[in-house]
Amino acid sequence: MTNATRPGVLDQMRALSSAEDMFAFLDLDYDPSVLNRARLHVMKRMGDYLAKVDLGALDEEAIRAEAQKALCRAHQDFVNSSPRQQKALKIYARSRGNIVPLEGLLPISR
Repeated sequence: MTNATRPGVLDQMRALSSAEDMFAFLDLDYDPSVLNRARLHVMKRMGDYLAKVDLGALDEEAIRAEAQKALCRAHQDFVNSSPRQQKALKIYARSRGNIVPLEGLLPISR
C-alpha cells in the first residue's frame, strides 16, 4: 500500500476495537487499573478533547500528535479521580435541580 492509498490516522483509529488498541496505536503507556474502571470515560474524554481541535487544518503527523495528546490527557484525568468526579458522561453532568427532597413534600389534607 502506498502513502497515497494508506488510510489516514483518524480512519485507522476508527478501525481499532479497544482502548488498549488505541493506546498501542498511539504508542502510549497506560495504567490498566484506570482502563478497568474508566475505559468508556477515558475514550469519551479523548473524543471531547479532539473535538476542540480543527483537525481538518492539520497534516497526518499533526493529527497523530493531537490524538496522542488528547488520549494522554484523558487518561491522566482519571488516574486520581473517578468518572463521577470528572462528570465525563452526560448522566453525571446533568443538573439535579428538578429533584424535590421528601422533606419538601406536604401531605394533602382531605
